[in-house]
Amino acid sequence: MRIFFIIVFLVYGLVHLYAFLRARSALSFNRSTGLYLALFMVIMTFAPFLVRISENAGLDSLAVFVSYTGYIWMGLLFLFFSPSVAIDIYRLAIFLAGAVLRSDITGLKPSTGFSFFVPLILSVVLSCYGFYEARNIRTEKVVIRTSKLPRDIGKFKIVQISDVHLGLIVKEDRLERIIKRVKEESPDMLVSTGDLLDGQLNSIGSLAEMLEKIQPAYGKFAITGNHEFYAGLTQSLDFTEQAGFRILRGEGITVNDVINIAGVDDNAGRRFGLYTEVSEREMLSGLPRDKFTLLLKHRPEIDREATGLFDLQLSGHTHKGQIFPFRLITRFFYPHVAGLVALEGGSSLYVSRGSGTWGPPIRFLSPPEVTVIEIINDGR
Repeated sequence: MRIFFIIVFLVYGLVHLYAFLRARSALSFNRSTGLYLALFMVIMTFAPFLVRISENAGLDSLAVFVSYTGYIWMGLLFLFFSPSVAIDIYRLAIFLAGAVLRSDITGLKPSTGFSFFVPLILSVVLSCYGFYEARNIRTEKVVIRTSKLPRDIGKFKIVQISDVHLGLIVKEDRLERIIKRVKEESPDMLVSTGDLLDGQLNSIGSLAEMLEKIQPAYGKFAITGNHEFYAGLTQSLDFTEQAGFRILRGEGITVNDVINIAGVDDNAGRRFGLYTEVSEREMLSGLPRDKFTLLLKHRPEIDREATGLFDLQLSGHTHKGQIFPFRLITRFFYPHVAGLVALEGGSSLYVSRGSGTWGPPIRFLSPPEVTVIEIINDGR
């Protein structure tokens, strides 16, 4: 775990160094200005640590300030970095083409000022739009037809929330928007597919009360995501239970003789020695085969030995990259980062883009969602 964080902050630090060199090249500022900018960037690099330290010290106002400042800066930096690298690749291509053609085509190269200010302006504009997009929660609807639903039920509606990341940034206002979407659908069942909480848990007890008021007829179920372990598993489970969810940790049940639901821990639990070890195949094999089986699993990873034993797996985690073009990186780890896909053995997978935000309160080309899954009896 320590190595993981070292790598993350090393990469984040190198992105800051790249941005600093870009700014120095374009602006030619003096040594004093450079030192102040460098100090600011060092503080921003370690802002996530400073947030946690401030909160642990009971300095909630400082933690909120550092959280907003540090994570908005992170979003700006990411949105600056991508077009800036694209321009650098173009500049390199012009240089190589000139060398190959033995011709002076440097006139096609953008100037240093253009290479800095265009990405800078883009990052500011897109961050403003991304802040709006992150609050504009959409309802995505999925229809699954099956013969495994009792005829007298006809239609069974499940609402999925995922990756809400309640904490210092995602609080009452954002949660109220999510809850409004959920209530509009009047679901038979509500599920949370992990990362309901972020790494900061202080002063969010009222949020559990807001969620507790949602009382679907067939209950509320949740699983752990990686952030439940980062935040502290005991506190996270307590919060989730106070919010009215039954937490499934390597177990499956049949609800009211209508539907099977099973859930597993996120793999992050292994790093903390808190993972509930279970064979998905054995867990699912113990459920009635004539009932529709729903599997909750935070990461969109497929256990090939279990396909055919569940009808629909609901996952999240990817945020669809949250800020484009990071979905291209996400695809290296997860082939399917959003939406519905058919699997072997008649199983399906649905991956939510997430209902909240991690880190920057910004989304770009990846709007948040509340997912409505309608399971309909096909009459067979």
